Amino acid sequence: MENSFKDFGPFEGRVWLNCAHQGPLPKVAVEELMEAVAWKVAPHHLAQSEKFKAVPQRLRHALGNLVGVPGEEVILGNSTSYGLHLLANGIRWKSGDEILLVKGDFPSCILPWLALEKRGVIVRYVEPRNHILQADELLANLTPHTKLLCTTWVHSFSGHAIDISAIGKICQAHGIKLILNCTQALGARPLDLLSTAADAVVCGGHKWLCGPYGTGFCWMREEMLDSLEYNQAYWLAMQSADDLGARQEDVSPRLDLKARAYDVFGTANFFNFKTWAASIEYLLSKGIDQIAAYDNSLVSRFIDGIDLDRYELISPQDGPSRSTLIFISHRRPDFNQKIYQDLRQAKVDVAYRKGNLRLSPHLYNTLNDIDQVLSL
Repeated sequence: MENSFKDFGPFEGRVWLNCAHQGPLPKVAVEELMEAVAWKVAPHHLAQSEKFKAVPQRLRHALGNLVGVPGEEVILGNSTSYGLHLLANGIRWKSGDEILLVKGDFPSCILPWLALEKRGVIVRYVEPRNHILQADELLANLTPHTKLLCTTWVHSFSGHAIDISAIGKICQAHGIKLILNCTQALGARPLDLLSTAADAVVCGGHKWLCGPYGTGFCWMREEMLDSLEYNQAYWLAMQSADDLGARQEDVSPRLDLKARAYDVFGTANFFNFKTWAASIEYLLSKGIDQIAAYDNSLVSRFIDGIDLDRYELISPQDGPSRSTLIFISHRRPDFNQKIYQDLRQAKVDVAYRKGNLRLSPHLYNTLNDIDQVLSL
């Protein structure tokens, strides 16, 4: 794993410690992108209709392997928000139904639900003691009308990770649908959907999954998928390009598509989906468990090396709630903005979030990268 940095870049002499914003493409994915560009430059390559099937099929298969479900259960999207909007607009709501959200969560987990208030749905916030929702806080906030909880696995503004198992068991016991945003975790942490209690997961592809911007996916349990009432009938999901060559008078929707019925339009997105499939296949070849262990060693290297007399560690120091997002603040927080700018000037890229400094290393980083930022 220490040599994975050779599979990325070049980074133009910079240290990229901001995967929580954008993960870089591995070189194998760049090669796939270049082939996709070549197809479009000489579009006779795209006259072969098989490519319109093969590109999304390959991506579904890779994503299914990533999270432990059959590929045909994966809904292809273009963002985290895509899946959240499918759910918010497709679930059958009644006036008085209650949705629980977490105060301070990432906006994508909050905004899609708010418009439901005009339909009589109650949106209520839980304000956690320490950034993320704890099991006892969830229990204390349930009512007989609570229908759904939407939360993130890893909190974008603190680096804390929720206890999926504990939260999921409570939701199952009370008949509450659990919607989990995995964008800041998946790729740096393993996930087996069949062993979790989540009813649906959403994820963007451009961070820890090292895909292009404008990629994402959604997965739902079968009973939730079957219960959706969402008007979507994309013609290329209902037919194939070959069907256009046949004489036909009738156009009617197919009712047997399951997850495919809700794919984002344009599933043969050659530039994005062909490239992203290669990125996921690369991560799988390295092993998500091995990536998680390596990433954890990078986080430990930084936490063990930071001067806690001068800096406060805001993200967890250790334990299961620790993630690959490291948040620190100078003991004089007014220094943080200048430290951020000084690091950029020194060609070290971190993030500045909510007045704090965020570092997010991934498998392309080295221990030398961590030592370099510590020295600065």
